[in-house]
Amino acid sequence: MTAEDNGNEEKLVDFGFRSVPEDEKADRVRGVFTSVASRYDLMNDLMSAGVHRLWKDAMMDWLAPRPGQRLLDVAGGTGDIAFRFLERAGQGEAVVLDLTESMLLEGRRRAEAARLSDSLSWVVGDAMSLPFPDECFDVYTISFGIRNVTRPEAALREAWRVLRTGGRLMVLEFSHLPVPLAQRLYDLYSFNVIPRLGQAVTGDRDSYSYLVESIRRFPDQQTFLDMVRAAGFGNAKYRNLTMGVACLHSAWKI
Repeated sequence: MTAEDNGNEEKLVDFGFRSVPEDEKADRVRGVFTSVASRYDLMNDLMSAGVHRLWKDAMMDWLAPRPGQRLLDVAGGTGDIAFRFLERAGQGEAVVLDLTESMLLEGRRRAEAARLSDSLSWVVGDAMSLPFPDECFDVYTISFGIRNVTRPEAALREAWRVLRTGGRLMVLEFSHLPVPLAQRLYDLYSFNVIPRLGQAVTGDRDSYSYLVESIRRFPDQQTFLDMVRAAGFGNAKYRNLTMGVACLHSAWKI
């Protein structure tokens, strides 16, 4: 989508239900997560009644981490996925990358408390331009983060670049319920309850309104699967979680 601005065409992208200049989205997303960082994990528990923990465990079940693997967890925030990966692998390395430094600081505090600091690295960076060389990770994960990336297709290409041949991509993201009535009921909850909960817990209604809107803007399961394949991945599949409220996409660099 483009818009005319002083005679120049400006590329617009979705930011929830609004359109913003492409080069502004990352800063807006950073602002959202900076605002909610200190209560982010608590809000995840409240919004999903703790079910997000089961989804992340399901991600690890399908991934089946092995000892010695090196993980890149993009949009890894406070480290939920990295902690689970290291626990399952027994021995390995995890690099957590996030656009928002305050999220990583929360994660680093958790890692120190859990005595996992020696196995974890924390990097501020952009999913669309990863600060790593080619083929240096065994596993790439992104959990509830790819819908916030300005160009998800660019992030998927970067995932393919940094994975070793035989490496695994796993994406956990909110998705679309295949039953229209169930989707309508879920939307009623999302749009009416979550922003109010965000206001009560974090003092920030707008950020949680954006997060709900971004879920509805994100492609459905099959469309995103096609994007994964277009980035070069093979053996791409998906599994719905909780009737499609969330979805796991898995693929390999073959």
